[in-house]
Amino acid sequence: MTRPRSADDPAEGSGTSEDPPPGAPPPGAPPPEDPPPEDLRRLAELYGVVPSYQPSADRTVAASVTALTLVLAALGVDARTPAAVAAALAAREHELGARLLPPTVVCWSGGGPDATAVLPPGTRLRVETEQGETRTGTAGLPPGVHRLTATAPDGRSATSHLVVAPPALPAPGERSFGLLVQLYSLLSRRSWGMGDLGDLTELATWAGRALGAGFVQVNPLHAAVPGTPTDPSPYRPSSRRFPDPVHLRIEDVPEYAHVEDRERLGALLAQAARLREAVLEEGALIDRDAVWEAKRAALELVREVPLGPGRQAAYADFLAREGEALEDHATWCALAEAHGPDWRRWPAGLRDPRSPETARARRELMDRVDFHCRLAWLTDTQLTAAQRAARESGMPIGIVHDLAVGVHPDGADAWAQQEHFAAGMSVGAPPDAFNARGQDWGLPPWRPDRLAESGYAPYRRLLRALFRFAGALRIDHVMGLFRLWWVPRGHAPTQGAYVRYDAEAMLAVLVLEASRAGALVIGEDLGTVEPGVRERLRSHGVLGTSVLWFERDWDGDGRPLPPESWRAGCLATATTHDLPSTAARLTGEHVELRHGLGLLTRPLEQERAEAAADTGEWLELLSRLGLTRGSHGGHGAGEEEAEIQAVHRFLLRTPARMVGVWLPDGVGDRRPQNLPGTWDQYPNWRLPVADARGRPVTLEELARSPRMRALMEVLRARE
Repeated sequence: MTRPRSADDPAEGSGTSEDPPPGAPPPGAPPPEDPPPEDLRRLAELYGVVPSYQPSADRTVAASVTALTLVLAALGVDARTPAAVAAALAAREHELGARLLPPTVVCWSGGGPDATAVLPPGTRLRVETEQGETRTGTAGLPPGVHRLTATAPDGRSATSHLVVAPPALPAPGERSFGLLVQLYSLLSRRSWGMGDLGDLTELATWAGRALGAGFVQVNPLHAAVPGTPTDPSPYRPSSRRFPDPVHLRIEDVPEYAHVEDRERLGALLAQAARLREAVLEEGALIDRDAVWEAKRAALELVREVPLGPGRQAAYADFLAREGEALEDHATWCALAEAHGPDWRRWPAGLRDPRSPETARARRELMDRVDFHCRLAWLTDTQLTAAQRAARESGMPIGIVHDLAVGVHPDGADAWAQQEHFAAGMSVGAPPDAFNARGQDWGLPPWRPDRLAESGYAPYRRLLRALFRFAGALRIDHVMGLFRLWWVPRGHAPTQGAYVRYDAEAMLAVLVLEASRAGALVIGEDLGTVEPGVRERLRSHGVLGTSVLWFERDWDGDGRPLPPESWRAGCLATATTHDLPSTAARLTGEHVELRHGLGLLTRPLEQERAEAAADTGEWLELLSRLGLTRGSHGGHGAGEEEAEIQAVHRFLLRTPARMVGVWLPDGVGDRRPQNLPGTWDQYPNWRLPVADARGRPVTLEELARSPRMRALMEVLRARE
């Protein structure tokens, strides 16, 4: 998970000095409140709000009255008084009892929708398919999102969205390995101070042709909220629907070659070179804001070059395809330039994307709106080219893109889709034995009722946009398809409650759009997962995520899980972007890093001993399996390199269909890209890929690295 470590994930806990006894509240937990009245509990459940949660398997905690009341209010339900609860409960029970169909109905190909099985005998069904046909009944329908109308014998009628999806995505074909990298961190000698889509294309082409890799997985490339400084986290974007033009390779835009102001362009190229050299030669952090300042200025020059007839036609097609969503996104960008990035501080009329004031401002700012539409088109074009190059290099999958769990509350999506977001709420994690305070991630959640009423339109459009240039999609915190912890604004995360989503519909839309694109789906399902979730994901062909250090026999002796006991339907890796690199874990440097930042909650020696014992158990297993070739129990660079190779030989022994290599592991990088629990204490999301000494390594150097090639030979041998 790409955020401060979730309370859902005990693998990276806060390190309390001792475990609480079974059934006891975690240290520092708030005092328990009286349980909510039965009527309030029933009302909450009828709206999908869970009136309790389990911080551990042997302990159930009731959600507070405050939490249930505020979460229900965000769903448009008044539960402030006993009388209001009674009235709302009666109204909801009557509504559910009287309706023929829910707003969205799911039908897996080859079977009928469950919702129609409980209709009164003699009910007539009519389906208007998205292909333009009209049919009676639900048998043999093509995949898609259709309109279903049911008419009961008593004259009652209801219309619903009908999602028809294949029962499951096909499993990956031949087993493959690939590289995992945060794109901004991978600089080449052509980068403008951070990795870009040209670098991604080069990496994928090299990895596919020279290494035989099957995929390259990158961080979310969603559009960021502008600002000074910009939030560097890729997991708190302005929009998940549209990519960020900061990733553009400026020189690859066709109009670049025809810019007339060569003097100004030359100055910008010199500025880009200074940014690149500052990172690669002087040890500076990646400065996204400075990179974007230079690129934006260059793109303003590029835009002055008229499009040729073919390019103009392609741009017109893009505008028509993206429609209102693109217009909204570009309008928000233009308004943010004029009024700042927090739309809640804009003049009142502009806070509504459908207001006359916004329409008038859009006309007045049409030149800027068109500029931002053009940037979205250019970025989409280069993303498509990267995936095409990856497939042409022989990769069976290509680029694996990443879908963040939510969006920034001030950003374009939150403004344009206000009716679909829960006002006054943010997503987080409940308290548990590892984090007594819980967590608030600051991301507004989608309202499940509004999603269902729309036939999951914003979710469908989001997935369709991402799958256009993805061979596979990683879904951050995939458990969010089932439920999310809502935290009322102004309240502690402990005062939250779980809200359920229609997982059947969310999964059906996901499988439908992925199957249309011929793409795979990987769910990030690390940590504690609600019973049955992994099984349901697996039944629909959604792969999981398995990280070596967390794969232990938690139901047995707690020892490292032998390779044959791993699941096949997963992406298996040694680490991720917000965990220690493999070299840091093997050497114990991750403990020293946290100690230096004052993040340890136990004595240093205790932390060192526990980390060494954990690593030692794994190394003992690797040795017993005969995987530590060239390793003799020392602590030198060659020893470390041999152990990293052994770790990846182990991953190849598992039945996992996909094996991922954290790219910095190929050169011995010690530093995590993100250190959960830190903000300004550590340079999260701003570090270039570096070697064991912390010296930045360019893409060109990485391709020549003997250490990288030796690790890749392990993967290519598929031992």
